[in-house]
Amino acid sequence: MTDWSQVFLGVIAVATALMALMQIGTLVVLARVAVQVRDVVSTLNQDIRPLIARASAIAEEAQKTATLATAQAQKIDRLVTDLARRVDDTSVVVQQAIIKPAREGMAIVAALKAGFGALKGMREMRGRHGGVEDEDALFIG
Repeated sequence: MTDWSQVFLGVIAVATALMALMQIGTLVVLARVAVQVRDVVSTLNQDIRPLIARASAIAEEAQKTATLATAQAQKIDRLVTDLARRVDDTSVVVQQAIIKPAREGMAIVAALKAGFGALKGMREMRGRHGGVEDEDALFIG
């Protein structure tokens, strides 16, 4: 049994040595992978930083543009409001300057028409009145 004990001990020693070599190999491979991952992360950081800075600059420009657009919209709103107020004021002035005198002029024209109508009526009345007198003289009764 001693021979078999030595064989088993030899198999155990070889298996342990193989396991140790595999673990050492695994550690070496993991160390290389860790170095590669670190290099990739470093490269990504170097490549992404300018992109992040550019995105930040674009966001700031967009914010400035939005602020300017808002200010311009407010100016346009004030301009349109002021224009509408001035148009209303102008229409009131036009009504006072043109429509009121036009109404007064129409009233004068109406008064003249009425006056001429009255004169015409008086002429007709005089003409009828004289004609009635002539007819009265001819009346027998």
